[in-house]
Amino acid sequence: MSLKIISEKENPLFSRREIIAEITKEASPKNTDIQILLGEKFSASPETIKVDKIASKFGSSIFIISAKIYKSKEDKDNIEPKVKAAKAPK
Repeated sequence: MSLKIISEKENPLFSRREIIAEITKEASPKNTDIQILLGEKFSASPETIKVDKIASKFGSSIFIISAKIYKSKEDKDNIEPKVKAAKAPK
């Protein structure tokens, strides 16, 4: 899996970096794989990284990733909306 940074923008208002990257991989990358890869690249903890979007064209092994890297886990928890767990049907 190779990583190429397309753009990186510092957003001091939300204490985060906004990243757009290109990943080349045979199968669709998982969020955890991307968090680990970006964490290694930017010396950040994977729990401070929020993957927003993974996009590709059909049949392509190139994926465009949109992610945010927060300064701390607390900043991420305060800013990112909470996802409710889906209830199982009865």
